[in-house]
Amino acid sequence: MDKLPTYSESSPVDLPRLARWRLKHRMAPIALTLCFISVASLLLSLFQLALLGKQSVRLPLHAEQILQRCHMLHAKPGPPSDFHQRIESDRFVEGTHATLIRNASIWTGDQEITQGDILLDKGIIKFVGHASPGMFNKFKDLVTLDAGGSWVTPGIVDLHSHLGVDSVPALNGADDTNSLKGPVLPWLRSLDGLNTHDDAYRLSISGGVTTANVLPGSANAIGGQAFVIKLRPTAERSPSSMLLEPPYTLNGTHVDPTLPPRWRQMKHACGENPSRVYGNTRMDTFWAFRQAYDTARQIKEQQDAYCNRALAGEWKDLGEFPDNLQWEALVDVLRGRVKIHTHCYETVDLDDFVRLTNEFQFPIAAFHHAHETYLVPGTLKQAYGHTPAAALFATNARYKREAYRGSEFAPRILAENGIDVVMKSDHPVLNSRFLLYEAQQAYLYGLPANLALAAVTTTPARIMGLDHRIGFVREGYDADLVIWDSHPLALGTTPQQVWIDGIPQLSEPAVASKPTSFQQVPRTQNFDLEAAAAIKYEGLPPLMPKKAKELVVFANISSMFVPDGMGGVMSVADVGKGSVVVLRKGVVRCWGVVAACASEFSSEDAEWIDLEGGSIAPGLISYGSPLGLEEIQGESSTHDGTVFDPLTGSIPSILVGNELIKASDGLQFTGRDTLLAYRAGVTAGVTAPSSDGLIAGLSTAFSTGAAHRLEDGAVIQDVAALHVQIGHSNQGPSVSTQIAALRNMLLGGKSSATFAEVAKGAIPLVVQVQNADIIASLIELKKEIQMRAGTDIQLTVAGAAEAHLLAKELGEAGVGVILTPSRPFPDNWESKRILPGPPLTNESAITTLLAHGVTVGIGIVEQWSARNTRFDIAWAALESFDRISKEQALALASVNLEKLLGVKPSGGLGDMVVTRGGTVLDSAAKVIGIISARRGIVDLI
Repeated sequence: MDKLPTYSESSPVDLPRLARWRLKHRMAPIALTLCFISVASLLLSLFQLALLGKQSVRLPLHAEQILQRCHMLHAKPGPPSDFHQRIESDRFVEGTHATLIRNASIWTGDQEITQGDILLDKGIIKFVGHASPGMFNKFKDLVTLDAGGSWVTPGIVDLHSHLGVDSVPALNGADDTNSLKGPVLPWLRSLDGLNTHDDAYRLSISGGVTTANVLPGSANAIGGQAFVIKLRPTAERSPSSMLLEPPYTLNGTHVDPTLPPRWRQMKHACGENPSRVYGNTRMDTFWAFRQAYDTARQIKEQQDAYCNRALAGEWKDLGEFPDNLQWEALVDVLRGRVKIHTHCYETVDLDDFVRLTNEFQFPIAAFHHAHETYLVPGTLKQAYGHTPAAALFATNARYKREAYRGSEFAPRILAENGIDVVMKSDHPVLNSRFLLYEAQQAYLYGLPANLALAAVTTTPARIMGLDHRIGFVREGYDADLVIWDSHPLALGTTPQQVWIDGIPQLSEPAVASKPTSFQQVPRTQNFDLEAAAAIKYEGLPPLMPKKAKELVVFANISSMFVPDGMGGVMSVADVGKGSVVVLRKGVVRCWGVVAACASEFSSEDAEWIDLEGGSIAPGLISYGSPLGLEEIQGESSTHDGTVFDPLTGSIPSILVGNELIKASDGLQFTGRDTLLAYRAGVTAGVTAPSSDGLIAGLSTAFSTGAAHRLEDGAVIQDVAALHVQIGHSNQGPSVSTQIAALRNMLLGGKSSATFAEVAKGAIPLVVQVQNADIIASLIELKKEIQMRAGTDIQLTVAGAAEAHLLAKELGEAGVGVILTPSRPFPDNWESKRILPGPPLTNESAITTLLAHGVTVGIGIVEQWSARNTRFDIAWAALESFDRISKEQALALASVNLEKLLGVKPSGGLGDMVVTRGGTVLDSAAKVIGIISARRGIVDLI
């Protein structure tokens, strides 16, 4: 696996970064002015005392410092006035070569420059434009890169991250996201828990992320102070060396009197999280807010009164400045010097918090998550000072009640209402390596291209108060850039190189060749009606499709893909541009040119639908989440529930002998995630019972578009496979115990009839497992069963983050793999050894396994992401260096999953997905119909 370059060979810097900054940017004019003001104030105070005939008062020895501090209390944060005159960054690393990027397509943050040049030197951008020959001859050891027209953007800026405090792999010793010591903790700092050994730094950089706002978690109403970091490794290897413009002193409100103060960041949270953690209601949480801010207000008023006396020369019995280390950060909020980032979802909380800002007169930088902000933009505009931004997920919603009305159209609707939109990761909730994907989806659903790119670069930089140095490709800005292998809004775009402070971060990057069309801004479809419906129905628009006529003709079709009858997918040769496909009751009757199919519709009233060069492909399958068994993850009343585990708990007597639970008995139809998946081409779900132990039970295959289980074709297959899960647990039995129990159930004479069928190879055994060592033990178990029982079990491993390490052995043993998720993440110790894929490695887990003859499928973890399955398989093909064809990509989420999960091939009765404007693999295409011969219908989306 390629490793990022280290820069320890550079000469270490003698002075700390803070001292370097002061030496390089101390401004004599401001210093002289402030000193003059301080001395003048002091003289004025003395004069006032003499003039008033008061008794002589001894001045405090630190009177001048007191007056300086009082004057600075009202100074607003921002960069020094001559900041862009700097010739070297405070983060510059000695020995870094200047770099010239030639012939780049540049998105600067507010405009495009075609075939321009960029010079990076001393950690900053020195030139942007069209360079003349010889312009940079004075540079020795200049590194020149010809971009060949590739796109260059500012580095990705993540406004909401827990990098370093919620580290991966997740271990108890590095869990520093939340304190549980009380709902109000403004004195805590994410910096104090920042782990420099988080494996995710390298991964996030490989996705173009250069800067992140590391927030405390959302367990508390006020979780503490956040800090902005650059992600690159430093020679110092310390958390402090990663900071970007932290407060001059981290332990108080003191500032450098010769410079403006720097912006601070702070995390707040309202709604379900603090309520759940502390057993409070919303009323309790907002009283905690008000109480905290009232405490800060009283301290601020004491400080102001103290300074009024000091500035008036009333030194007698003045005493010490009324400071309070515990509450000073919240006092700074009231002075307008802190960017408040508020985790807040729904209207009641948004309204509560807006009222809080007006009561105590402080502005909000952004509402985060903010799932209902698009429904109440007017409420946001009533916030004190200015309208806050909305920091959003693209499609991640419905995981708890307050996220239930989230909409993919929120970014566009908010932008149309003049509200700043930011797309964020909440890493590791979403892997920030793919933060740009959030912007791509926002663009797909209607956010203008420039605002979508700004949502992960320019806008978050401005919201944090750092847009004077990051978020733009401009002269004088930090040399944080990304050069992409395709247009940054194209699906699957990957960095060719990432610079942070002018230092390249990718060593020998793996760069896949993308289609020429991917260098252009992607086309999008029209979602005006859907966006309007999201508002009309307050986030819950009807999702059930419309039934087409009995006879349907899809016209102007350019391609058609169908199962080949041998376990694969093939392209239909005689369907090309301008072809038609004729269906009656969901069954294909004819395809080809119009004349060849005229007899099928000439005498009847057919429903004609123009696909505008679209396509028909096999319906996709979703596996890995509780899709169909759970509606809202955070609400247990919406779940099927968790099954009993015979290994760790007692089985009720009524279940003895029938311990294996069938998921089909708990199916829930017409859930919102289920229907959204259906509308995105996922026509079937395969779901196993939910379990916290060894045995999950028997999965079922069901139609995602059915109204209820009694509808024809609603349950595709009552029992598909037997599911178990094996892994390390803090409370459960050992891994060796789990495997021993599985061995006994498969080979023991007292096992159930279902386990006997599994042992015979009649029903697949699907094992949820991540770790390569455990997978190796399962391969050995498969061999043992074959030797002792003479049967070959159908074994599939799911999850399988480390399966690539055993690709050869899995292929030889005939063991299939379902990768969940399809783009790996080292979430825990068992999945630490991932194969990340481009640009870090040439191979991905998918290509490696396929190269060794392993049948591979892809899955998901949470049901909200089922709708994005078509993008997942397209992404796999795009980063495969042409090793995965369109047909193979479609198989990853269709026929391969049928084989791996024991779903009998449906042949001519299989569902098909219809897209307009391209294939189901094209982000520019729109799913407009589902063909279901099994159910005898064509649904129109």
